[in-house]
Amino acid sequence: MREDTRAKIQEVALRLFTEQGYEATSLREIAEELGVTKAALYYHFKTKDDIVASVAGDRIAEQDEMLAWLRSQPQTPETRREFLQRYADQLEHSRHQDLGRFLERNQTSLRDHPTIKAMRMRMLEVAEALSAPDDPVRVRLRRSMALFTLHTGIWLTQHYDLTDEERREIARSVALEILEGPCGD
Repeated sequence: MREDTRAKIQEVALRLFTEQGYEATSLREIAEELGVTKAALYYHFKTKDDIVASVAGDRIAEQDEMLAWLRSQPQTPETRREFLQRYADQLEHSRHQDLGRFLERNQTSLRDHPTIKAMRMRMLEVAEALSAPDDPVRVRLRRSMALFTLHTGIWLTQHYDLTDEERREIARSVALEILEGPCGD
């Protein structure tokens, strides 16, 4: 039950932080939205910063899991394709899109937040892990861009008359096209 409460607090806080701004949202407002006392909220999170750290920490844990899997596999085109598919599935089934919108709308407030910085650094590690250190820079960049296509493809296609599923599928197919490039390198 505690995990359900924690997840609900994170969900409501992210929504309010996105709608109203991180700085403009208080713990009292989050508690009111949840229908609990501030003391009940305080039991789980003492500050707004703790909520942000928990959401970012959850994302880092997801990335760590993906990194562990990738590093345990042989570095082959098949492994990279499988990784990209798994990563796309993870993005689709996690709170990632809510987190992305929150970060986009609160860049100034969170620029120096240590857990957000750690999350960004982990993302760079994930992108780097798609390539060997001796791969040419253009190959490493292309593979990283394939990964980032999964993140940005959905947002960049929002003005088209597509369902969320269609946007995700298009982003996934473009990412797979980019991953190995025309020469397969």
